[in-house]
Order: sequence, then structure tokens, then C-alpha cells
Amino acid sequence: MDYGHSERSSGTAALPTAIKILVAGGFGVGKTTLVGAISETKPLRTEEVLTESGVGIDDLSGVEAKQTTTVAMDFGRITISDDLVLYLFGTPGQDRFWFVWDELALGAIGAVVLADTRRLADCFPSIDYFEGRGTPFLVAVNCFEGARQYRLDEVQSALNLDPEVPVLLCDARQRESVKEALITLVEHALKLRESRRTAE
Repeated sequence: MDYGHSERSSGTAALPTAIKILVAGGFGVGKTTLVGAISETKPLRTEEVLTESGVGIDDLSGVEAKQTTTVAMDFGRITISDDLVLYLFGTPGQDRFWFVWDELALGAIGAVVLADTRRLADCFPSIDYFEGRGTPFLVAVNCFEGARQYRLDEVQSALNLDPEVPVLLCDARQRESVKEALITLVEHALKLRESRRTAE
């Protein structure tokens, strides 16, 4: 999405192209960690401490040690070049906060869906959401210590993904790993956009 442009030859600086990307996935899968690992500014977080009122509502299976939850979004920024800036919006992972998804998804070029192979079914709602909207996405399998490793084609098959949807490994704690996932997503989204234009 281009938020403005002025010719460099006119002596005025050109505004960078701003690209909005969503980071989605199940509760406790690492969305906040991913945004924090890559953002060049201190990420904006809307985390609240888990309380007794969430008992019976929030499923802590597999993430029993988790003490906070995102209630609106995480926000971070990364400058790729002088003319390209990525804005990352981490979505809340719990069903009760999904009313904010439609607002966050407006104008997004695509989404990274984080997956945890110990709780793979938790990313189905995110996949269904982006497929339903026609939003380009990829699945990034977060590398949790102690989790059983699966081949990427096994993950693709288990999630019943279209063969064109990229599936890759990603360590949400590592900047370079996250950067690779974001670049792959942008390339995938641009390729889909071009193929849709050609089809029209």
C-alpha cells in the first residue's frame, strides 16, 4: 500500500511504501515474541495478566506457564529500505478477542500464521479466517524446545493447506529467522497479487 509519493527529482523526499502484515495464531504460540524480536522500535503491547476470571474460558493446555495474554494487539515496525517499511500487527489469540480482527486486517498485504506442532489445531481458526478473506498467508512453525519435529510437508498435509501456501520453520525469538519469514510472506503476497491481475 503506497501512502504517498513525490518525485525525488523535484527535490522533495519520497515517502516510503508502508506494508501492513498481521501475525496470527493460537493462544501462547509466540506472536508477541515474534513482533518483539524483529521490531526496530520498542513494540507496543496490550498484554494483561491472566486472572481467575479466565478459568474455564482460556485454554492453557500446553502453555501452563503463560501469565499474560494479548487483549488487543502487538505493534512493531521494521524498515527494510529507504522506500519500504513493514508494520506488524500481532492479533490476540483467544476467541473472545476476535472482534478486533476485522479492524486489524484492513489494508493488510498478508499474514504470518504461527503454528505450534504440539497444538497444531490452534491455528485452524486463523487459517480459516485468512482463506475466507482471500488474504495471502504463510504458516511459520515456531521452533519450541522439546517439541517433536515434523517435516514441513507433514504440517502442510495436517493443516490441509493449498500447495501454494508456504510453510517454513521459524524461531520467533531470532531476528533473522523472523525476517526470513516476513520476506517470504511479502514475496508470496506480491506473486499472488500479480497472478490475480493476470487472471483478470
